Amino acid sequence: MNVHGRHYEKAAFARVLREAREGTGATLVLWGDPGIGKTALLEHAAATATGFTALACRGRRAEAPLAFAALHALLRPVADRIHALPAPQAAALRAALGGGGARPDRFLIGVATLTLLSELATDQPLLIAVDDAQWLDEPTAACLAFVARRLYDEPVALFLAVGHAAPAPGGPWDGGTVLEIGGLDDTAAEAVVRDAAPDADDETVRRTLRAADGNPLALREPPDSDTTPPGVGPRLRQAVAARVARLAAPTRTLLLVAAAEDRGDRRAVRDAAAALGVSEPDWQEALRSGLLHAEGDHVRFRVPLVRTVVYDHAPPAERRRAHRALADVPTGEGRAEPRAWHRAAAAEGPDDTVAAQLEDCARQARRRGGHASAVRALRRAAELSAAPHAKGRRLALAARSAWDAGQVPAARDLLDQAERCASEEVVAGISGGLRGLITHAHGDQESAHRLLLRDLRAVADRGRAVELACVAVRAAWSGGSGDRQAEALRVLEGLATDGDLPEAALLPAVEQWWDTERETSAAVPLTGEAVARLDAGDWQLLPPAPLAVARGAESALADALRTRRTELRATDTTGALVRTAPQTATLHLVRGHWAEATADATEALRVAEETGADHAAAQCRVPLAWLAALRGHEPSVTALTDRVLEHAVPRGMRDLTAAAYWIRGQTALCAGRDAEALEWLHRLTEPGHAAAHPTVALLAAPDTAEAALRTGARADARAALRTLRAWADRTGAACARAAADRTAALLTADRAEAGVLFRRALDASDTAGRPYDHARTRLLYGAWLRRNRRRTDARAQLAAAADICRRLGATPLLERVRAEQEQAGERIARPDPAPGGEPVLTPRERYVARLAAEGLTDREIAAHLLLSPRTVHRHVADVLRKFGMAARAELGRVGVDDGLGLKPP
Repeated sequence: MNVHGRHYEKAAFARVLREAREGTGATLVLWGDPGIGKTALLEHAAATATGFTALACRGRRAEAPLAFAALHALLRPVADRIHALPAPQAAALRAALGGGGARPDRFLIGVATLTLLSELATDQPLLIAVDDAQWLDEPTAACLAFVARRLYDEPVALFLAVGHAAPAPGGPWDGGTVLEIGGLDDTAAEAVVRDAAPDADDETVRRTLRAADGNPLALREPPDSDTTPPGVGPRLRQAVAARVARLAAPTRTLLLVAAAEDRGDRRAVRDAAAALGVSEPDWQEALRSGLLHAEGDHVRFRVPLVRTVVYDHAPPAERRRAHRALADVPTGEGRAEPRAWHRAAAAEGPDDTVAAQLEDCARQARRRGGHASAVRALRRAAELSAAPHAKGRRLALAARSAWDAGQVPAARDLLDQAERCASEEVVAGISGGLRGLITHAHGDQESAHRLLLRDLRAVADRGRAVELACVAVRAAWSGGSGDRQAEALRVLEGLATDGDLPEAALLPAVEQWWDTERETSAAVPLTGEAVARLDAGDWQLLPPAPLAVARGAESALADALRTRRTELRATDTTGALVRTAPQTATLHLVRGHWAEATADATEALRVAEETGADHAAAQCRVPLAWLAALRGHEPSVTALTDRVLEHAVPRGMRDLTAAAYWIRGQTALCAGRDAEALEWLHRLTEPGHAAAHPTVALLAAPDTAEAALRTGARADARAALRTLRAWADRTGAACARAAADRTAALLTADRAEAGVLFRRALDASDTAGRPYDHARTRLLYGAWLRRNRRRTDARAQLAAAADICRRLGATPLLERVRAEQEQAGERIARPDPAPGGEPVLTPRERYVARLAAEGLTDREIAAHLLLSPRTVHRHVADVLRKFGMAARAELGRVGVDDGLGLKPP
């Protein structure tokens, strides 16, 4: 088709194609009125994209309920290349496209599609054209949106036409270049009219131009001397409807059947239409009208608007009749789901048989990872269910699918609807305790704890019930309630024991880890072996990072998380990152691997924000804020903790709220605002306060004691010491003993005792393997030595502290050390020169390099980080260049202790 005019639009297409040839991909989103020429522009782009591989698909209203229907059409020409993908990705994509296998993770499907397209573009640039994207099935739309956000390093041009409405902000195509397609200019419009009607006189052309307002479809309608020529909007629809109305009734029936079928299957349309009395002469009339085209096994309407007008203008009874005829067409390959949907469209009231068929469609969609399509099928099945109980059951299943699709508001709404049709107990059992899981992730933790323990009794699967009990333990810990935590542990014990489940053998370790307030006279050391035992059970049994830090077992938990991360990569690409990285970031931070902590938290935050994992995003912001505090970046501390509090306070997540308060207290303490620091830190132990949390208060006790001493509140400092001493006695952890001895040394007036306590604290902090705490102990000991006129000894301690601070980048603490060094008689050069020669890596480069050092391939790293293999390859190449390395195998020889942090600890 010759596209007249459109110089601006053609230039936009040419620019995107040129950039794709140069390796920079982009997305161009077209929108405009029906008939305005979006399809013609897509065809023009494909025709002019010389040297490109072209893939195309079209959204169809009839296929909108069918999971990955459009993706199947898009990838059909390159399906033979799926087997070359990494095995987990190939399995996921095959399952999505109906090839069977285990239920795939929806993000792994996106990664597999991105990898396939990226590698296809290695041969030559790739053009993807998607018409009528507003009718794409939801799983395909989500998959292509995932791909679109990652084309910046790919020689891929993605063009989409989205109908007559502008793409909504925050929608799937957000981030692409949006191009509104308006009417043609007068010159181009006249050329279109004269192409369509070469014999038209000048007056007819002028009337057509005036009425059509540049709409190409209206311009091509033959002028009618008896009426005003068709124009845009409603007039254009009326004109098409009038043309249809002039056809014979059987021909109109044929058009309606084709519109209802909408997949272009000529055989299905022929058989269904024949059942309704359509004969060969009717076919000929339809084809002569120019409204319908047939070629080979396919039929299609002249433009999508014709299909819409034919279907929308038909009486409901005739539409149902057409769908009924299509449903009765003999079933062939791939026809079961469309047949069920045709029967649903033909139903005039409740129909349990059709509802059951749609429920089966939902099961098939879930097996392929098409959870959004499953929601749609189950909603319609519920509408067709005669009995309230059946309706409630299907709505509960739909809620679970919505949750799995990441549609949290829809999941809540569906649960509400389900509970109006069936009891809370029934809904809880069918949805797997979904109400409590949603509340834990997005609501109040006290309510989550109550709902989880209530609903697990209705869950028939004992393993699922144990999972809910484990989540209830976490909800109670997050809410800072030892009583609720103990209750959840008792329930967990009963479930695991009665069900003879593996978790039963783990219960002693579970209680040892989670019962933070249990008083014992003997020390209860928590070892790596205890963590390893927990790692054999449910994911939720592993303690959160703050508990491991409090128990001095951060290395053991890091090992367990690394194992889990490796296992999760094969089946849950996002879970492998967003579940582990917020925890490992905290563990890296405590152990002095700050660059690693930054990389983990930054990458996990990016993925969490993109996938809607709000709680994981808040968890990521905590170590980032903590790092900002220790580095002296106060604006970042404020911004990050604001976001944490915005998420945590309304939901009763006291662990996150307390962490934000502690970080703000640390920031004030580092800046010398001691009274402000003490005010923030006091809230951690204030009964009933939103920031009161026993574990965080325990971790913050050294800061509380120091702030109290610096403001003269010795009673508060002694209270903090009692907490620290009890902590050390219960756990025997080196970090606890170091904090307790250091605080006791600051409080005692006995010089000899203080000296002994400081030396014990130094030994214990060195053993604990926490560089920042060790530097802090040396600083406080050095300051004490200076005040006691032991300047030589003081300088040695302060020099060691300064060295650690410089290596970490702990600027505020380093400033305090320098001030003490000057008071001890040393001359300090300011600013301290940065270490030279060490390459600077971005957080993403560091994370990619670490995974490469673990032996992962570019494609495996890409799947883990939700990037394309080409982007990963570029990052690896940049790291090798910065370090002057010839091959990626050399990355494995770079250790953590040299400050590069590339090798896993």
